[in-house]
Amino acid sequence: MDYQDKSLQCSDCGATFTFSAEDQEFFHSKGYTNEPKRCPSCRQARKTERNGSSGYGARRQMFPAVCAECGKDTQVPFEPRGDRPVYCSDCYRSKVR
Repeated sequence: MDYQDKSLQCSDCGATFTFSAEDQEFFHSKGYTNEPKRCPSCRQARKTERNGSSGYGARRQMFPAVCAECGKDTQVPFEPRGDRPVYCSDCYRSKVR
């Protein structure tokens, strides 16, 4: 199939972007039947938004806690609820082994 560059308008920001012949060929090879609705930067922003802060390289929110085993102040990647014990990384490793 012979593809030619197309100018499309982004549904989010309204900017005009080029849907290149190479991109069209790629879309066709993946079985996509619709043209993209968003420009590359809006597509990336939406992907980042959809993945939240769990994306590669994102810092995880940490919460303060007191270890139920040794009493040491620590931080954990979840909010302690108070109904279950929370352990520092050293005590947790010793319990898992």
